[in-house]
Amino acid sequence: MRSTRPVWRFMALLAVVALTAAACGGGGGKKKAATTATTARTFPSRGNVDGVLKIGILAPQTGDLAALGPPQFKGAELAIKDINAAGGVLDKPVQTVEADDGGASNTDIANANADRMITSDKVDAIQGAASSGTTKAIMDKLTGAGVVECSPSNTSSELTTIKSNNSGYYFRTAPPDNLQGPALADVITGDGHSKIAIIVRNDSYGVGFGQSLSAALKKNGATIVAGGVIAYDPKGTAFDADVKKITDASPDAVALISFPDTGGLIIKTLIQQGHGPDKTPLYTADGMQTNSLTAKVDPANPGAVKGVKGTVPSGAPAGGVPTFPAEYKAFAPGADDTFAAHAYDCMTVIALAAQEAKSDDSAKIHAHVIDVTKSGTKCTSFAACKKLLDQGKDIDYDGASGPLNFVKTSVGGAEPSQGTYDQYVFGADGKTSAIPGKQIKVGT
Repeated sequence: MRSTRPVWRFMALLAVVALTAAACGGGGGKKKAATTATTARTFPSRGNVDGVLKIGILAPQTGDLAALGPPQFKGAELAIKDINAAGGVLDKPVQTVEADDGGASNTDIANANADRMITSDKVDAIQGAASSGTTKAIMDKLTGAGVVECSPSNTSSELTTIKSNNSGYYFRTAPPDNLQGPALADVITGDGHSKIAIIVRNDSYGVGFGQSLSAALKKNGATIVAGGVIAYDPKGTAFDADVKKITDASPDAVALISFPDTGGLIIKTLIQQGHGPDKTPLYTADGMQTNSLTAKVDPANPGAVKGVKGTVPSGAPAGGVPTFPAEYKAFAPGADDTFAAHAYDCMTVIALAAQEAKSDDSAKIHAHVIDVTKSGTKCTSFAACKKLLDQGKDIDYDGASGPLNFVKTSVGGAEPSQGTYDQYVFGADGKTSAIPGKQIKVGT
């Protein structure tokens, strides 16, 4: 007769495996398994897993995007205030450290501060960087060290497919530009323009956006003039030759995908060559939405940018938390709100993922990022979501920037599957304001 001893050993082994798998799933008895399987550590321990969630905030304090730094810092700080008021993560207050990411102008600054956050500050996650190009420069450093990275403002479509060490540790709350390109195209052709010149930064953000915009404009029946998308050197200081390609083509509208410093110089050059916004309608996007743009164009004449239109991921979208704009304004009076809601959501998603994973270990946090944004009971605050998690329920966090509904990218990261965009316009005082009733939703 055949011995049954090996069978019992096999059954016992299966039981151990099942128990181990259940333990690794986290989530307090949740029925839903983590969307991304928990990744075994492939990097040395940094001494960061201590039961206290610590997040670095890496945003612009200097450089071309310095004007976009304050709302990203303030949005993140407001989130931490709300998270800690609700008892923190793992019953302990979340800690933060802040640093400059160089504002797209100096990746050495971003690299140095990322190094410090990883090695000295021993953060579990980092919010940032602001610029897609800066994120490309530091991604291997962060994800290779096993640090979860969430950007509130990276929009380059290239980041959907970029491969790096542990790519699954990167996610973003800002929708990618393959969604914003069609939104801006609809604004331009909706205004009756059909002969468009496009000039962009020659970097991940500009080129990717330019390609998406060009394709969408052509689909809408428009023609791209000046030989196609013009990519200028973002480290340049004079752009007469690039702008002359535009003026020689006599477009009926110009699209400029840029950041304030060099973008302001290009607008100034367009004015000098007779194609300023008062002569040829000018359109732009999120990277140029700042009340300080006029200082780069003509400090003595704020009205030099009057009428310039743009699109930007909405900070108060239909479907977003309706109380956030007022709460943010009270928390950060006078501060711009560009990507503030997305920064708030970055911090909240990281905190909820850690709470569901019952750990401040990045290897466990990243596996729950998608989980907390879909296929569960809807909740719109950390406090409400945490209460559901404590009850062992699945959650679907709908944030300040809208329903995130993260999808897994081809390289294992996560990003929103839809984008809601505001249209904004520069006034005679050089300041931007949203155009009422002009939100555009793209995606599903």
